[in-house]
Amino acid sequence: MADLRRRLAAEALGTGLLVATVVGSGIMAERLTADAALALLGNTLPTAAILIVLITILAPISGAHLNPALTLVMALRRDLAARDAALYVVAQIAGAVAGTFLAHLMFETPVFALSTHVRTGWGQWLAEGVACFGLVLVILGGIRVRPVALPWLVGLTIAAAYWFTASTSFANPAVTIARALTDSFSGIRPLDAPAFILAQVTGALFAMAVARWLWSRAPGGSSARRLPTKLGDYRTAGITALSIAESQSQHPRGCASCAPKLAVPRPKCGTEATLGPLSYWISAPRGDLLLLARRI
Repeated sequence: MADLRRRLAAEALGTGLLVATVVGSGIMAERLTADAALALLGNTLPTAAILIVLITILAPISGAHLNPALTLVMALRRDLAARDAALYVVAQIAGAVAGTFLAHLMFETPVFALSTHVRTGWGQWLAEGVACFGLVLVILGGIRVRPVALPWLVGLTIAAAYWFTASTSFANPAVTIARALTDSFSGIRPLDAPAFILAQVTGALFAMAVARWLWSRAPGGSSARRLPTKLGDYRTAGITALSIAESQSQHPRGCASCAPKLAVPRPKCGTEATLGPLSYWISAPRGDLLLLARRI
């Protein structure tokens, strides 16, 4: 239970810092320039940057979902228990709302202010579906192809989507709710938020289906097999680090003799092993760390 508390705290803290960055940079951009394009750029760069940072530091704790749509997908993939997923969503929304209030306090604006920024119409709804589809597809593809690059993949995807989508890519139900509570550059009228959230969830579910089809076979053409779940807890958005205790062992880090314990091909010491395209041996002070990405 203590572990779950840490995970929920990580989700709330991460989502709060993300929203504080989105709202705070939007307020700062409004104050510094009257140029809408420059203001959007000033909103884009901090958001992408903080995503890279937050995913890097929080993924080992909770998976750094920071997004109810992604949490829903992970629950449907059975990478996260339904009860934990529900608690994740509550923590994310609570953290997001707190992030908005924090941004208001920092800029000395009214803490609670409903947005009057109109964002509606089929173009905006389609844009949100596309934005969330792209985000979730990139995450699931990154898990399958290059998990160590996920923080950058997510940050760059959001940076791009800010500019090629008509909605400026909210792509996150918790963030959408929180941005309905700020009457600033980044806000969305509360009346318009439900349609955005529906589009986001639809896009996320579609991305899950497409990802399952796209990466259903290994690059070499053979059918991809799921990694045995008994090897670890796939809480990190499909990625987990499994520490192989060697503190009492005389084996050097990455030693080939450790491989039979996991029934994987024997790697050379200190080099990358091969367990499909998704495993990497990483030197660690007390033994080997095997980064495993759960196959779709």
